[in-house]
Amino acid sequence: MELLQCLIYTPKESVLAWVISAANSPGTSGLKLQVAPVPLRGAGRPIPFYQRQATLTMSTDNACFVRPALAALCVTSLVALAACGGNVCVGLDGCGGASVAPNITLSGTAATGTALASAAVSFSCAQGSGSTLSDGGGHYSITFNATLPCIVTVTSGGTTLHSVAFAGGTFNTTPETELMLVYLASQLGTSETSLIAGFPSNSQFQQVLANQADVLAAQSATVTNLQQRYALTLTAPAFLTTPFVVGQAGVDSDLGALAAAGAIDANGMPDPAAVSLFSSAGLAHPLTATSTPSSSTGGAGSSTGGMM
Repeated sequence: MELLQCLIYTPKESVLAWVISAANSPGTSGLKLQVAPVPLRGAGRPIPFYQRQATLTMSTDNACFVRPALAALCVTSLVALAACGGNVCVGLDGCGGASVAPNITLSGTAATGTALASAAVSFSCAQGSGSTLSDGGGHYSITFNATLPCIVTVTSGGTTLHSVAFAGGTFNTTPETELMLVYLASQLGTSETSLIAGFPSNSQFQQVLANQADVLAAQSATVTNLQQRYALTLTAPAFLTTPFVVGQAGVDSDLGALAAAGAIDANGMPDPAAVSLFSSAGLAHPLTATSTPSSSTGGAGSSTGGMM
């Protein structure tokens, strides 16, 4: 029995296996092409997929012909899918050692009103992980193989801040993103610490953080609660994904205003009162349902929520 397995990683983060088998045992002949699901390594849930099956008749009397014919058929079948941005693995008798995670680039700035320079920046993703250091201005950038979403952790001295990335591109890490994660965790009925610890294996946590609409709704709620509680106007409401330079107007000047208002403590961490505020606000607006994740328009988002 000849077996050729081809894996394709699609841009929508699902994996399909095209398995082509040729029966050349006595009394049988023919090629069978099947499309079947392959869960992502480390995933806590099966990947939704569509199944199609086709049968192709071909003589298998000549074993020297079968193997190259199988390879040619598989490669030809996957060309169209690969052209759409997928990564293809083709191998005889399986592709067990191949990585199916795509190559992504994440960048951002870590700051508290001052730059978190030379800080350790780690990325824990649904599949894969990576780490780097920020530069003197708090900027970081990394290209690695991973499946989104990712939780970003920045550590500098006694300051540890978190953020989330639901797509490739710019995702900053600041006290504002820390409070946003506190809010999201409370929406999920848990704490930020439990959200981060459970993220690698919890499919619900991964689904919510991968959903652009849910994350951006939490960003809006963060802006609303900060403005109402501390009586100020934030000039950069899209603080998660807006590129910025420390010392310039925008995200950084907002951080300075929040620190002056008491929302950020001397270590650059959110003040305990602010953390308590966001925990209560998230609990008041639970996420009861989450739509299919999207990196473009997102699904149906949750309520942004106001102050308690």
